[in-house]
Amino acid sequence: MSIWSNLGLVYALLGAAVAVFLAGAGSAIGVGIAGQAAAGVVTEDPSKFAKVLIMQLLPGTQGIYGLLVGFITLSKVGLLGGGAAALEPQTGLLILAACMPIGIVGLISGKYQGMTSAASIGIVAKKPDQFGKAMLFPAMVETYAILALLISILAVNAVQI
Repeated sequence: MSIWSNLGLVYALLGAAVAVFLAGAGSAIGVGIAGQAAAGVVTEDPSKFAKVLIMQLLPGTQGIYGLLVGFITLSKVGLLGGGAAALEPQTGLLILAACMPIGIVGLISGKYQGMTSAASIGIVAKKPDQFGKAMLFPAMVETYAILALLISILAVNAVQI
């Protein structure tokens, strides 16, 4: 079997990979940015560890969202729990396109949520009683990752195989 006879499946797998790799990279970047800020705060005041850890973990959700879309895609094409479906190239391209929103938005929002979390960690460093308000800033960035997750899930499930 050549790659050309399975081009539809190749496109679908590329879609799953885009969702997982890009959103995961965004999370890794964001968690790293926030972690640098968190480490500085904990160095000065170890009692703030739990609060800054929560802030650092927030950008990690994009990677989870990308992984979820990747699993849904693999399940859709039959690679989880059975034989893979024979896909037309057009169908594979539709699945690839359906995976793009969470991949691209996950990459971008993960990075910027990390930056926003780092700024919010600065708030917690100076005013720990403002933790609830500080959480709102990175949560606003999360909104767009959730919207991208939703559209990717709906789009992948809408593709007829």
